[in-house]
Amino acid sequence: MKEIPIWEKANLTIEEAATYFNIGQNKLGELTKIRNCNFVLHIGNRRIIKRKQFELFLERQDYL
Repeated sequence: MKEIPIWEKANLTIEEAATYFNIGQNKLGELTKIRNCNFVLHIGNRRIIKRKQFELFLERQDYL
């Protein structure tokens, strides 16, 4: 099975997103707990980051 490069994935785990966006896993965990954020996909008790929506979220931020 061929592995998909991280920059081509639509959804990222917290670990992958931390690496891709150069943000700590703890900070990403905090950000995914924001109520009604559109960049998180809940699968059971796991949180997955929607890469494109998170990129848009980051573009609108002045600081984290």
